[in-house]
Amino acid sequence: MTQAVQAYAYLRPSAVHEDAAGRRLALETSGGATPSGAAANPRFFSGFLTTPAPAAAALLAVADVAAARYYQPLLRASLDPVVTANGDRLRFESFSGCCGVYARLDVLADGLDGDDIGHGTTNVDVNNPLRESLGRIGAADPLHLAVGPDALEVTTLDGPVVEKKVPLPDRWLRGFAETQVIAAGFDLRAELPAAEAVRFLRSLPRGGGRSAARGAQWVVPAGSTLRPTTRPVPGAVCLPGPERLIALQRVLRHAVALRVYGPAAADGPAASAWEVVLPGMRLTLTLSPDASRGFSGEGGVLGALAGAAVEQDAELVAVLLAWEPRIEVADLAEQAGLSPERVRAALTRLGTAGQIGYDTAEAAYFHRQLPYDAGRAEAHNPRLRAAHALVAAGAVRLEEGGPLATVTVDEHIQRVRTDEAGRSSCTCLWWAKYRGGRGPCKHVLAVGLVRAAATEAAR
Repeated sequence: MTQAVQAYAYLRPSAVHEDAAGRRLALETSGGATPSGAAANPRFFSGFLTTPAPAAAALLAVADVAAARYYQPLLRASLDPVVTANGDRLRFESFSGCCGVYARLDVLADGLDGDDIGHGTTNVDVNNPLRESLGRIGAADPLHLAVGPDALEVTTLDGPVVEKKVPLPDRWLRGFAETQVIAAGFDLRAELPAAEAVRFLRSLPRGGGRSAARGAQWVVPAGSTLRPTTRPVPGAVCLPGPERLIALQRVLRHAVALRVYGPAAADGPAASAWEVVLPGMRLTLTLSPDASRGFSGEGGVLGALAGAAVEQDAELVAVLLAWEPRIEVADLAEQAGLSPERVRAALTRLGTAGQIGYDTAEAAYFHRQLPYDAGRAEAHNPRLRAAHALVAAGAVRLEEGGPLATVTVDEHIQRVRTDEAGRSSCTCLWWAKYRGGRGPCKHVLAVGLVRAAATEAAR
């Protein structure tokens, strides 16, 4: 598997400092993006966490996911969490090494008390001594939080003293893109009060054993709780690999509520998001449809990436983004002079470079700026590469004015049908197996590329 290398350079390790003035949590930052350009060690916030113990536990949960591999956990992952300052909140994000669990902690305005919150994105150092210190933080004393060094610290320290270089698989990058597409299709399916949330989450398996081998399970809202069901009955939510929610155990004693998000209907295993509401914060874990199935293979971004003008639209939309905590598609469409559909496709394209996330609680996209090439996830997606190869080989033939197209691969002919709503199906084995549940096959993508080129040529 082709791998990039993610390099981190911190002025010093993150730590919890204690002195006569009290306790201070110093989260050290690596190279990142800000409104004024790239910064080696940006500073985004200095002030107090209004609820120190829940915040410390939630940060540890995000770090747990960053260090975990829930499928074939032979090696620990070592990706440092990402922090984005959106002006009114701080977002901490991580991805598991197996690409099947995405974690995000949103520390909202009510959870912070201090200076203005900045704008930008970077990584934060999480090391073992810091984890031990966070685990000892209680609710009795105030906790000061500094995200990034101040100007004096930058000038008095001689260069980076902590350097990390870790492999970053291409599938991990594709997973970051896929989660925002999948989450945008979620609705709020259930909300449990604190006591029921704790009872339900504590009843889940904690990993390994037979529970991990059973695959997807289902739960259905029943009053103020959730009850298990053996199949996707109406209103049910998929709980794929329930042992992967173990990171939420850290915050249960602080939980205010549990919210569950998922697609409106699913005939088989589906992704879902599990959000624990905390005082001034939200901690969300999004699970892939199966513990053995990472987000990178879901294919939700492929239709948008195959659009004719999506790259140019993405360049235009990117100029209009400014680390907004909520991206309103209608407003962005008006500013860009594009249709909402083209704006959503452009946001999907930007998502392949980690520039777009989706907040299920607010049903809105948000902006971040990860240091990834927008074309990298696209170039290394095998289905999209195969579709471009089919087009280049002249394998696609459109029926004049009709919904059918044929794709000839060696001696095999596949037929693609597109209905009036723009939904496509194919006669290939991939489509027969997944029925579009993991995105379009290479034949549907190739037909889409040819149709888009024909439409553009006719203008």
